[in-house]
Amino acid sequence: MAERKAVTKVMALRYRRSAKVEKAKMLDELVALTGWNRDYARRALRRAATAPSLPRGSRRKRKTRRARPPIYDDEVMGVLRYLWVILDFACGKRLSAVMAEMLDALERHGEINPSPELRSKLLAISPATIDRRLAPDRRRMQLKGRSGTKPGSLLKGQIPIKTFSDWDDTSPGFFQADLVGHDGGNTAGIFAQTLTLTDVASGWTEPRALKNKARRWVIEAIDEIKAGLPFALLGIDSDNGSEFINAHLLSYCEDREITFTRGRPYRKNDSAHVEQKNWAVVRQAVGYARYETDEELAVLAELYGHLRLLTNFFCPQAKLVSKSREGARVIRRHDRPTTPYRRLLDSAVLTKVQVRQLSALYRNLNPAQLRRDVAHCQRRLRELTKAKAQIA
Repeated sequence: MAERKAVTKVMALRYRRSAKVEKAKMLDELVALTGWNRDYARRALRRAATAPSLPRGSRRKRKTRRARPPIYDDEVMGVLRYLWVILDFACGKRLSAVMAEMLDALERHGEINPSPELRSKLLAISPATIDRRLAPDRRRMQLKGRSGTKPGSLLKGQIPIKTFSDWDDTSPGFFQADLVGHDGGNTAGIFAQTLTLTDVASGWTEPRALKNKARRWVIEAIDEIKAGLPFALLGIDSDNGSEFINAHLLSYCEDREITFTRGRPYRKNDSAHVEQKNWAVVRQAVGYARYETDEELAVLAELYGHLRLLTNFFCPQAKLVSKSREGARVIRRHDRPTTPYRRLLDSAVLTKVQVRQLSALYRNLNPAQLRRDVAHCQRRLRELTKAKAQIA
């Protein structure tokens, strides 16, 4: 190796000053002497030509690149961060996909008044640039969960199993259901639960705060969700917890002609759609504290009232279109991110009256105000939790 470096140093100065034809001959000579390939030999000569050991006048001076003025200045980044916070810190692909829609909604409600130049810059910014520019902010914000599911041993034979590959995700109305426990790390006693229902086709998500996981509260919440949905509830798929696998919920579904299925035990991937929302919607909004009082339950219910509107009408989601394997590499392809509201309109399952009602509701919603309402409820939850800890 030392001999190769010595030969390279000797040839480096001559290589710098030679013409193209002579450089090619020198490369052939160096390749023959060292056994290197031509690309590596060329790089070695270039490195040696800039080494400090060469005569001062023969060294190549490294050019310093003039810093390019940023295209996206503080004004652009300020609005971008504002949108990012409203959309619950969405990634660049999701944020870019709804940029124009969000600007229109915020401008319609007087939250922002962007100039034509500012709007054009925001619409031109790429997803990769969004992620790169927001990376420092994202690093500052970075929770593991526990499972409180206890198996329900009864009626399993009467409730068919549905796996993740059985879903027809083209028709809205088939929901996955799950409970999220707010035990604060202590599963003793009674504490609040969140029932999450997620429509597989559109991603429409309905969270509801429950006093505990008793079947009575679960059925009441499902009935309330069913009455308020802009489309029909056609099916429910749950895990094997006793709060779902019971005669009461089975009878409820049979009476209303709702398809009731369950996933396989210990296979969370069978409920992938709702499990994802447990984190993205519930945990990110309310964290892992213990909520058990009536006041905390009321604040949770109020928070979810604002959060469901923000999530379903303004937060874009990307759906997995295909998944293939090439050796050890898994290739996943997703569609263009869009909101559950837009997916519902595109599904053609809504009547004209339902479309008009849903569109009127959308135009009256201010995403910035919804985010402020959610933040207000989050502050109240923190205050209640802190006050409870001080008393204890």
